[in-house]
Amino acid sequence: MEVSPLYPDYSPFNIPVANEITIAGVLSGTGPPLLLLHGFPQTHLIWHRVTPSLLEHFTLIIPDLRGYGSSSKPTSTNPGDHSLYSKSTMAGDMVALMQKLNYQKFYICGHNRGARVAHKLCIDHPDKVDKCILLDICPTKAMFLAARHPFAQLYWHWFFLSQPPPFPEDVIAAAPATFARKTLAALELYDEVAYNAYAAQFEDKATVHAMCEDYRAAAKEDIEEQMADEEAGRKIQCP
Repeated sequence: MEVSPLYPDYSPFNIPVANEITIAGVLSGTGPPLLLLHGFPQTHLIWHRVTPSLLEHFTLIIPDLRGYGSSSKPTSTNPGDHSLYSKSTMAGDMVALMQKLNYQKFYICGHNRGARVAHKLCIDHPDKVDKCILLDICPTKAMFLAARHPFAQLYWHWFFLSQPPPFPEDVIAAAPATFARKTLAALELYDEVAYNAYAAQFEDKATVHAMCEDYRAAAKEDIEEQMADEEAGRKIQCP
């Protein structure tokens, strides 16, 4: 992958983490490792305004999640199986990535979808995480079960993107720029380079399918996993 001008002097990586799956991103800095995980519909670029301060204290590992940016985007072939994009699978990607970079334990900060990946990573791999920050989420299962009219209005994309294929994919393909403006909302907040990178994702068929599978997994596999975790008493153990 090419390094964005938003990340001058960072080193790019594109690392195999599973069968035919590679995770791309950038890294820089010295100190203890901090893994930063972006949300929807962003990429690793979302962190560019906070990384200068973080670099004073950490080695920053900033990947694109599976399905986003320059990382692999596997196609789900079974309409009822979205496990390729379950948060346990995506968490496994991040553990494998950090191991390939020779980090056996690390700090992690996730936003939005990235926070859901981080949440599952803390539960499935408690020995890997020193400390964790989860930004802008409540557990997926809790949010679905508590859904009421205000939630559905604000989080409409949860219910749209999780519809069976190819309905949401086809709708987005018909008006990708319109969908980008709707989902990214407050356009004045974005750096132009970052906004253009996010908007371009809606013009890429493989990325759109991956985004939809991410949300389909949230509505099925992720809820099932959280129910199993609750029944087994598995909780986040790190600070």
